[in-house]
Amino acid sequence: MAEAIDALILDLLESIATRPKPYREVIDAWRTSCPRLPVWEEASERELLELRSQPGGALLVHLTPAGRELLARHRRVLAAS
Repeated sequence: MAEAIDALILDLLESIATRPKPYREVIDAWRTSCPRLPVWEEASERELLELRSQPGGALLVHLTPAGRELLARHRRVLAAS
């Protein structure tokens, strides 16, 4: 099951990599009550994502340096195969 979660975490990171997304949009799409697929929760625990406040109080989800590095490593592996 860990491989499935890792793959989904990479999908989550890819979805945010192009541009930060509003927290509400991300959490609605990725938060789960299924204990077997805790994608948002696992990515947060691994410190791959961070929330940043914007003027007006909106929260945006950004990749952390660790999240960007994990995604870059994954892309290098894909490019090499």
